[in-house]
Amino acid sequence: AGEELHNPDGSIVVDVAGNEVRAARKPYQEGMAFRCELDGSKVDTLGWNFRNNWELCVDSFGTVWQSDNDDDGNKGVRINYVMEYGNYGYKDEITGAGWQTPRTNMEDEIPRRHWHLNDPGVVPNLLQTGAGSPTGILIYEGDKLPERFINQLIHCDAGPNVVRSYAVTDDGAGYKAEINDILNGTRDQWFRPSDVCVAPDGSLIVADWYDPGVGGHRQGDIDRGRLFRVALPGQKYSVPKHDFSTVEGAAEALKSPNTATRYLAFTKLKESGAAAEPVLAKMFASDPNPRFRSRALWLLGQIEGKTQKYVDLAIADKDKDIRIAGIRLSRRMEVDVIPVVRNLVKDESPQVRRECAIALRHLSSEEKISEWTALALSLDPNDRWYLESLGLALDADPKFGWERALHSYMKAQKNSKPASLELISRSRGKESTKLKLAEIIHLIKTAQMQLTPEARHDEEISRSAAKLFRSLDFDDKTSSAEICSSVLRELSGKKLSPKLEASFVVDCLDRISSDEAAQPAAKEAMARTLKAAYGTGEFVHLVKRFQLVDNYSEVLSLAKLNPAEQLGVEAITALLELQQWTLIGEALRSEDTAAAIATADALGNSQSGAISGLLMPVIKSAAVNIDVRRAAVKAASKVNNAAMELVKLVDEKTLDPELEQSVAAALHSSPHGNAREAAQRLFPLPPSKDNMPTPPISELTKLKGDLANGRMVFFSTGTCHKCHVVDNMGREIGPNLTEIGSKLSREAMFESVLYPSAGISHNFELWTVVKTDGTTLNGLLVSNTDAEVSIKGDDALVRAIPKSEVEELVKQKISLMPADLQKTMTTQELADVTEYMQSLKKK
Repeated sequence: AGEELHNPDGSIVVDVAGNEVRAARKPYQEGMAFRCELDGSKVDTLGWNFRNNWELCVDSFGTVWQSDNDDDGNKGVRINYVMEYGNYGYKDEITGAGWQTPRTNMEDEIPRRHWHLNDPGVVPNLLQTGAGSPTGILIYEGDKLPERFINQLIHCDAGPNVVRSYAVTDDGAGYKAEINDILNGTRDQWFRPSDVCVAPDGSLIVADWYDPGVGGHRQGDIDRGRLFRVALPGQKYSVPKHDFSTVEGAAEALKSPNTATRYLAFTKLKESGAAAEPVLAKMFASDPNPRFRSRALWLLGQIEGKTQKYVDLAIADKDKDIRIAGIRLSRRMEVDVIPVVRNLVKDESPQVRRECAIALRHLSSEEKISEWTALALSLDPNDRWYLESLGLALDADPKFGWERALHSYMKAQKNSKPASLELISRSRGKESTKLKLAEIIHLIKTAQMQLTPEARHDEEISRSAAKLFRSLDFDDKTSSAEICSSVLRELSGKKLSPKLEASFVVDCLDRISSDEAAQPAAKEAMARTLKAAYGTGEFVHLVKRFQLVDNYSEVLSLAKLNPAEQLGVEAITALLELQQWTLIGEALRSEDTAAAIATADALGNSQSGAISGLLMPVIKSAAVNIDVRRAAVKAASKVNNAAMELVKLVDEKTLDPELEQSVAAALHSSPHGNAREAAQRLFPLPPSKDNMPTPPISELTKLKGDLANGRMVFFSTGTCHKCHVVDNMGREIGPNLTEIGSKLSREAMFESVLYPSAGISHNFELWTVVKTDGTTLNGLLVSNTDAEVSIKGDDALVRAIPKSEVEELVKQKISLMPADLQKTMTTQELADVTEYMQSLKKK
């Protein structure tokens, strides 16, 4: 974050929309895609909030396509149709929070959650391809490949060793696609396709960087690479000869599938101006290939004095893609788009109407509202692409945006409740909050009208409500809070199922102030909800946020019942932030030994610097049960300041001898390097498991592994499962390894185990949070917002630290994965584990 685009004089580039091009949420963030003139002027930000977008490609109609990588292990690699000006959802648009941060209406499946696909304002994906390392992409517009690959996207993915075609078909106002393999490295896992292009003769050339691994900038072979040519049987490579000196020759070259040839032809024809019109006009009028016709259109529209003529011809064409190109040409040449849109607002193709909506984005007039309303009236409630295009038309216009558009739409629409609900959920502004309130109240009344619990459509109502509440997060906070207070008053006296009412109340309380929560309707609703929500994170959240003293003991009970779970960590962390020292201290000295141990465990899992003052007196007191003191030692070792207090006890020879072995084991397994170094000095470790040196990788790769034993070691003594998930088993700290065999070669797997810091996967770097009280936390950075930093530790638990308590946030140069895992295995067991991981391939 913080990257920006600079002019030669050092100033920040301002795009044609008037926004600075920088990843600072004003309005853009994360990865972006741009369009500009060849001289770098007229920069247009086409899309933003990508994660790791590799390459763009553009077809002859001007449609832009792209691949984007996910956070490794989440099976969310995606292919995008880049709908102009869209938000592509990697981070939360409003807060900048990561995709794992809880939010209303959160997606059920991780690959969808990864891109915030339920959030209003996020453009859908064309296709998700699972795990991978996406690289080069193109649109193949030649005729020298089998028919199923013609006019389709062709894409390299170095992770699963494959070159694919994506067969794109229409899907409402957008597109969908199916996967067809062209090349794959099933028999050669060093095949790492990095790019693909179309040769002058129409065949494909694939670049292969040829390496045992991919990801994390790891390279195992820096000397060799390969090129592959893909063509029909018997098609020998040749370079067609073109005559660029004549208009006729250049026009013929314009049909080439090779982009360099087309560029030379385009340049010649553009320079020829009016002299090229007869040849190009004939191609536009009569060529059977619409892509050739579109290429001619782009040139005809740039001939002086001819723009309007060819725009008019294009938007009246029978081919929808030519009509789309006509709209884009009108924008490119800066002609008045209102008449163009007016002619097409009732077009039979939702894709044409989508393009009309996008064309309205940079306009600000009553005419815009009129044409937008006509477009909105044809919204299919199931067409997310069309919905987002309508939103993009209005989001950037404070004067002629959502306020006027919604007013116009609500006057014009008749009997289109589902479409209205979708549009209201997508909308933003004061007018929209009033409509959202009306829709939420309608849902409450609908739920109340159901006569029996069996008849209630609670899940459907809850989903609709969640969509509306989430959309309030994109409106003015004061207006949203007023709406939520109104909903709480509406709920008073209504008979809804406890679960459904709790979902309404929690969403409302989350968006109002403490003063508003003290109002009678809110207090009554909160009391009912606390009862229904007990045992959940929502319960803890409400108690903490509104400092509900009477419920603190219940929060402590949740911490003791779930000391190693996310709920327990959230509960004990809430009590620490509320400074409930006496309550927690009494729990540590409870006569109920199991409860006291659980309290200590929960404190350790919080990894809060505040626990030292609670744990050290317990550790030093001979009056406390020895098992509780041992649990306190283990907990203290997880926090840097408390761990060094343990070291101090040993150095000063004041440690109770009964705790010596507990302290030794705890310090050796501490997540803090200085504590482990002290442990090596104070309590030296015995030799490795088989007391033998580990062979070099070149020899390890020759060892035959036992797959069954490797699986057993992976999930037991090898400790791999403590940080990695395979088929939903294990802990999700490091990358998911369910398909790792499709990504890494045998050599790369051994390297990853023995030298984990040699190549760290993106977003799996180790971060250290230094808190204002001097304590530190280490782990993966889950989210970094203006309000808090969230870190996932090596115990798979997420800890949120308020920004006010963060002194420093530092990215480390080492992996969270230990560098000495071979000590837990014999050499043969290491080979067995690698054999098992090699078998984990995409199904």
